[in-house]
Parts: sequence; C-alpha cells; structure tokens
Amino acid sequence: MTSAQSETPGREELLALARATALLAHAPYSRFRVGAVVVADGQLYRGVNVEISSYGLTLCAERAALAAALSAGARTISHLAVACIDASPTAPAAARTPCGACRQWLADLAPQAIIYIDGLAESLTVPDLLPYAFVL
Repeated sequence: MTSAQSETPGREELLALARATALLAHAPYSRFRVGAVVVADGQLYRGVNVEISSYGLTLCAERAALAAALSAGARTISHLAVACIDASPTAPAAARTPCGACRQWLADLAPQAIIYIDGLAESLTVPDLLPYAFVL
C-alpha cells in the first residue's frame, strides 16, 4: 500500500505504522507477526510476513515491503521500520532484527537506508546489520 507524503514521517510514526501493519500478517505457524514500512521516493509501502506450510518459502515483512516499493516503480529507499509485535518486551535485538536474507536484500536494494527496529532505541544502517555484505 502506498500513501502520498510531503516529508518523511518520523521514527515513532513509522514504527507505529509498522506495528499496525503487523496486525495483518499471515503467521499461522510461528504466530510471530511482523510488519514493515519502507519509505521510498516520498511514498510509504507496507509489508507483512506471509507464512505457508513449506516454511522455507515464507515471505518476510521486510522483503514484502521492499518488493511492494520496487513493484510500484520506487527506486530510492531511504527508511525501513520493522515491528515484531509478538516479541517479548525483553527480547534481545537478535529476536527483532531482520533475518540474513532480508539483510542481503537491504544491502542490495537499500544500502543507504536508515533502519528503525521496534524495541531498539538506536537507528541502524545496513553496515550495522550486515557489516560484510556480499556486493558485486
């Protein structure tokens, strides 16, 4: 989904939207709902995790949001907000941050993005998440 934006929403607004988006996740197996919001070319794109019975083919929220942005023609991805609404409030960063596949997608498609993770105070960059990313 997209919506026109005159300026980039702030960190808390993006995280609130990611939490609201996570309510739409299809996670019948893990019961771990994730929502992601990408800001690209002044537009917002949302994604959720979509699980199927062949668990390895599950689509992560981060990749769903990135694919939505690119499918709509966006090219400059500036921000990503991610919320795992079923994570324990005391869950460590490793339980909240994107998986390895999503990290590589970010390295390839949004290398300059600022990344907000619900439950973490600091903003992250792709090198923070994947310091030795595979690049061509």
